[in-house]
Amino acid sequence: MALVFVFVVGTIRPVNIGALALVATFLIGTLVAGESAEDVLAGFPADVFVLLVGVTYLFGLAAANGTIEWIIDRAMLVFGDRPALVPWLLFGFSAVPTLLGALGPAGVAMLAPLCLRLAERYGLSRRMSALMVMHGSCLGNFSPLNGLAIIVQKAAQANGLSVSSAALFFGNAAYNLGLAVVIYAFFGGRRLLRERRVLRATAAVGAGGGPATGGASPASAPADGAAEERPVRALRADQAATILVMVGVAVGALAFEIEIGFLALTSAVVLHTVFPSRFTGADKKIVWSVVLLICGITSLVEAMEHWGTVEVLGNGIAGLGAPLLTAFLLCLVGAVTSAFGSSVGLLGVLIPLAAPFFAAGDVRVAPLIVALTICATVVDAMPFSSVGALTLATAPEAERPSLFRFMLGWGFAMAVTAPVITWSVLVLPGTA
Repeated sequence: MALVFVFVVGTIRPVNIGALALVATFLIGTLVAGESAEDVLAGFPADVFVLLVGVTYLFGLAAANGTIEWIIDRAMLVFGDRPALVPWLLFGFSAVPTLLGALGPAGVAMLAPLCLRLAERYGLSRRMSALMVMHGSCLGNFSPLNGLAIIVQKAAQANGLSVSSAALFFGNAAYNLGLAVVIYAFFGGRRLLRERRVLRATAAVGAGGGPATGGASPASAPADGAAEERPVRALRADQAATILVMVGVAVGALAFEIEIGFLALTSAVVLHTVFPSRFTGADKKIVWSVVLLICGITSLVEAMEHWGTVEVLGNGIAGLGAPLLTAFLLCLVGAVTSAFGSSVGLLGVLIPLAAPFFAAGDVRVAPLIVALTICATVVDAMPFSSVGALTLATAPEAERPSLFRFMLGWGFAMAVTAPVITWSVLVLPGTA
């Protein structure tokens, strides 16, 4: 009831939903659950707080001294006059870190600001580019090298179940690739293909900031953004240092698994200290509204899990006695709960909750586990997940509310359609 109340009030009144969620968590925890304030705050996602602050601070520095624009100018020289291909390049680039073993937030933290700025320079829809980045990251979630796949395998083995690594990876990859085709077709890709000749000419004379949330118009690109006619400016010392720091953060997080939030925050502080005159006002680019939003909602959902709300729902579903309905509801609960919380944490809970249901033997184990993993992670496009929050944080402040509403609608659509599709395609045929 509190979660519904928070979203209703946050929608009809200009109050940050995260602030409402923190208040609701405190009131329920102290007045209903009888916990102390310290216990109530135990679910506050300190790691997410540091991640969002550190990453947005670092990329705020890179934007303030022109480093990101220098990188984008170079990228446009490489990609040239192929705007119809750029969304797929964003999708592919975003998949690489998770395929190689990084968790989604780490890869998106480093790539989303660059990928979305590149899309903006080509005048692409911000909606399409944001979704391509997020679902590209989701594609590699269950690579055999990725920690999510290991978590699922260990949880399954601990409960006497088994699912092949290939089924986990290819099932999830195919689903997100299919979503990418839908995104490309319905958010501007068909227009890019129809007008590719005009857009190639536009890119050649400079794509400099088309519409951010809708279809881009070729005529909207001013000539002063030219990638080929405008020479790339020489790299200053502070910009070179910024690029080295960004690369260092990426390598440290992806290759050595150093906590990316603190790594980015430390790097940003060092840069700002060494080159203070080049980064005037950069600390104001930390997206505090998004930080409050995500941390507040996550605190409420973590508290709900701590109070047993999710477990009660899971046990109630498992005791229904209708195998197909039970399987569908498990997928639905996984999708909806993960949309507001941690996919990693939920995956470790879902499989043990479903273990008694699996023991009955009415539904095949592997297809349902694959369906559960897809449902629990495809909703990472929700703005309340780390992946969604980092993507939202890259948008200009004026466009952030509209992008938030779009991502919220898309996330809810994923939470509804993923259980239906995975249940129909994976679970239902196994019981026929």
